[in-house]
Formats: sequence, structure tokens, C-alpha cells
Amino acid sequence: MTTVSAQEEIFNMTDAERIAQLRSVLGIESSSNAICDASLPFSLGDTTCGAENELQTVVIGSRHDVDLPLSIEQSNFYKNIIKRTISGESPEKVIYNLQDYLNNNPENVWEHSWVRFPLSVLNSYARSMLDYDLRCEKSNPHAGRRSDVDRFLFYAQGEEFIRIPVSYLLKLVLADVIGSGAIHPLLEPTAKRMMEHFLNDNTSPEIYSFYTVSLSSEKKNNVGIADETLQRYLLTQLLTLYAYKHFKLDELGQQPLVYFAPHPPIRQRYLNSLVSDSFYRELFMSPCLSGWDKGEEKYQYMILCHQTLSRSHLNTLAKLKEAGIITRNFIVIPNVSNICLANNGTHISIGSLKLSSLLSSADSGMTAALEKYWGDLVIKIVEHFLPLFVGIYSAAPYRFDYRDFHPEQVLGFLPHELDYTHLRMIWRRWKKKAAITICGKPVTPSGFTAFDALLSRLFRLRGDFISDFRLIDYLVSLLSTDQSPALDGRMGNDIRLKKDLAELGIFDAKMSLYLLYKQRQFATMGFSGFEGRYYSLFESLTGDMEPAALLQTLITALAFKYIVNGEVTHSHIPDTPTIESERRQIFFGA
Repeated sequence: MTTVSAQEEIFNMTDAERIAQLRSVLGIESSSNAICDASLPFSLGDTTCGAENELQTVVIGSRHDVDLPLSIEQSNFYKNIIKRTISGESPEKVIYNLQDYLNNNPENVWEHSWVRFPLSVLNSYARSMLDYDLRCEKSNPHAGRRSDVDRFLFYAQGEEFIRIPVSYLLKLVLADVIGSGAIHPLLEPTAKRMMEHFLNDNTSPEIYSFYTVSLSSEKKNNVGIADETLQRYLLTQLLTLYAYKHFKLDELGQQPLVYFAPHPPIRQRYLNSLVSDSFYRELFMSPCLSGWDKGEEKYQYMILCHQTLSRSHLNTLAKLKEAGIITRNFIVIPNVSNICLANNGTHISIGSLKLSSLLSSADSGMTAALEKYWGDLVIKIVEHFLPLFVGIYSAAPYRFDYRDFHPEQVLGFLPHELDYTHLRMIWRRWKKKAAITICGKPVTPSGFTAFDALLSRLFRLRGDFISDFRLIDYLVSLLSTDQSPALDGRMGNDIRLKKDLAELGIFDAKMSLYLLYKQRQFATMGFSGFEGRYYSLFESLTGDMEPAALLQTLITALAFKYIVNGEVTHSHIPDTPTIESERRQIFFGA
């Protein structure tokens, strides 16, 4: 049976027939009313768990040694600004602010800077790994090198140097350790496999689980995911120290650091306001050397993501005006280069051994169409429980100054995530909560910086504090359109929604659909499960991350129990933008 015919069969059934079919596939007798929890997907012994962590990097050193300030000073962008300033075509303030960024850095901390060092420090295995990753198509040894190879290799001080982001440095260091002979031969295959878990993607290093952990009754209140995450983090620190010493970064005046942080650094946000979007991408967008067969194509995809999200943020202005939140023509226009991709979070994925086993068997009765139909319903149920996580298990605390409390700034991507009714309600209540009232009436800033600063001092207007700024500053979940719901259980509904959103200038059809809780389908991932993408920073990995993963699993299992018992069907949660916004507005309000 084809996927299309299997889907048609599902939608031609009644709810009772669909539930009976699901119970049959799962091995639950149709006459049983008391569903045994152990027979459900994502029960205690059925669940595997893994995580992906996005980390922050800095390089400490003099502006004369570190790659970021050197790259700015040596760029045509910087030289052209100087010439335009001298000729009077550009105001002096532009070059003054850029030079102030370069000169006024007493801590010598350069966020997301790359590192540069002699190519000769690499041993033969690390060098071969670099050559492999510089291929335009890794699976084809005859394809030649990437067209942008000159970005990474250059000559200085009479020898060949390499410049790479810290995210790729971690993999290259591990390759160097393997090639040094310091690893026992029995451990070498494991070390080589671990290299692929250090992704050179986006802006920040992304490192995903070296192995999946099981949720079992033997480990109470503990899925082991924090232990695995701590092991990866420890290895990351050791690799960073190895690079500092063995790659002569200490002699070259560059000290890389890698750590957890959810927000884009303030100085990086400031630099973004000074340069063009194209130059920002050149400085900070990772080149995708590791993790993909065609790294240069993936790099072009990341450029597309940045361009799309920057345009999408600008398009929130029209929605704010249509919603009646912006009521005047004087507004603060967002930067044409959006920095939201520099936000860092944690993704926790859980998989069901039972579902994966059924989907791997052709005669089990479990099909991709069934997986999609019930998976979408699980997501709709789980979304009702997501406010339990925000600010309780993870957070990204942030304070908005009064001068920044413009709706076009503080509401972030919410106009694309909520309908106008809930957007107005959140804004109205937020103004009442924030310290922006004068004589009991909320007063938003005028946009004139000096006047707003004076007003803030006179009336002690402090703005407001929110517990998780990342969830507002990043496009975490796209709202469905009336014609193309995202979670109606139909195959390809994400493709149809992305097409609608692309026509509205909100998204791009080539990008992966953003959801708070995302299904991981067996045909694509090799396992059947779900990914929680709403985690920011855990105060304690052992105290917060593990209980959060356990709660995520519990809620997912509960959703399946509701479904198998016939207590919740797709018809109970209509696929309309208003209903979708209704259940998510509590999450964003949290």
C-alpha cells in the first residue's frame, strides 16, 4: 500500500475505527478499557533519549592577534567605509562607532571569533581530515575543493596558516588526538565516530549526544541524559585546552573558551547594528565544514535562513500595525540583519523502541501515514503542557530597559506566532506588568533616546524582566494558515504551510518548519519520536535537565494514553490558527 492510499484509508475511517486500528497495531486488545501503561509508546522501559546542545564561544586576546578584529580591519567593507568617510559620502559616526568597537574592548573578549594558526601544527591524520572536509562533496574524492577554500587557508609570516571557527576547531583537535597515537587502538573507532557529533553549523558549536540513554525503572528520576551531556561538555573543555597548547594558540595570543549561554552577546548585537547583513554573515556564519556531505550547499542554506529570518522580522511591523499595536508612524525599524540565529538552546529528543520496531517491520501494520497522523495529535496535546517548562526547568533571563520597550522590539517574532487577539492581549497585559507607568498609565518610549532616558530617570521607569527572552527573540513556532494547518495529520502538511508562509514573506519553503515540539519520523531519522525545542539554559544539568526530560517523556506517554483511550482525537483540537494561538499564548505568556 502506498503512503497516499494509506493516508486516504485513515481519513476515510471514523474516530472509533482509527483508534481500534491503532490499538491493534500496538498490540492492545480492543476490549480492554484499562490500558496498561507499559504497553504504551514512551512508557518507562520503551524510551530512549538524546540531546543537542548549542554553545557560546569567545576568543580572548589582543585585537592585533585575534581573528575577528583582524578580519574586520583587513576587509574591503572596512576600507570602503574609511574611503567613503574621507570623501564625505558617509557620516563620520559610522567609522567612529566601528573603530570604537575595535578599540574599546578592555577585557579583550571577542565573541564568536574564529582562530588562526599555522597549518604545520596539525599531524598527518588531522591534515587528512581537514582536506576531507574541504571537499565540495565529501563522498566524491574527485569533486575537488570548495570554491571558498581561500577563506580558510592563507599565508602569513612565511608559512601557510588556517583560520576556522571554534566549532570546527573542536573536531580538528579530536582528529589530531587520534592521529597522535595517544588513544588506545580499541578506542580509536569510537573516537572517530565521536568526531561527527561536533557540528560546524549556524553560528554556535552544536554538539549532539555520543550515545542515546534509556529511561528505565532502575534509575529513579533520572534518564541519564545529564550525565551524557556533562561527559560531552567535559570533553569539549579538554579539546579546547588541547588546542590552546598543542596548536600554539597560547603563543599566538588567542585563548578560546566554550561555555553555555542562551543570549547573543551584547557586543555582537552592537556590531550587527554597525555592519551590513552580508558582512555579518561573513564574520559569524559557520561555513559548515563538518556534518554534511556538501558543506558549501549547507552554508548557502544557512545564508538563506539568516536572510529569511531578517526579512521576516521586518515584516512583523505590518502585522503589529494591522493588529492595532503600532498606532503611529514614528517607529523603531528593526535592523535589516537579525541576530536571532545566535541564540543558543538545547534540544531533547525522545524515541520509542516500540514505534521504531513496528515501523521497521513491513508487516506490522504501522505505516508512515499512521505515524504522521497520530504524531501530529500528540504534538497538539503536548503543546498544552509546555508552560510547565518555561522558567521552571530552563530559562534565558533578560531585562528590557525602558528605552527599548517598543512593541516592534520587545515582541520579537510573536506577530508570526500568535493571532492578533492574543497578540493584543499579551501586549496590553505586559504594559500593565512592566515598570513603564506614569500616574498609573503605561507610557511607552517616544523613540528619542535622550528624552526617554530623562523620562526614565525622573519617573524611575525600569522596563521589565522576562524569564526566557530566547523564546521571543527567535522564531520558535510558526502559526498555521487557514488553508494549510501544520498538524492536521496529513502527509506533506508542512510543505503546504511553508509555501503559504513564503507567499506571505514570513518563511522560505526550502527551510525546515519551526515547531516547539517536533516529530522525528522513522523514515528520516531512523527512529520514531519527538524533539523538544523549547529549552534554553538549564541552571543545573543534573537538577533541571534530567527532570525536564523525564517530564517531557511522561507528557508524551500521557498523550498516547489519551489517544488510545479515545479521550482526545483530532476533532477535539481543531486545526485553525485561532485554536493554535489559543494554546500557545499561555506558553509565550509564561
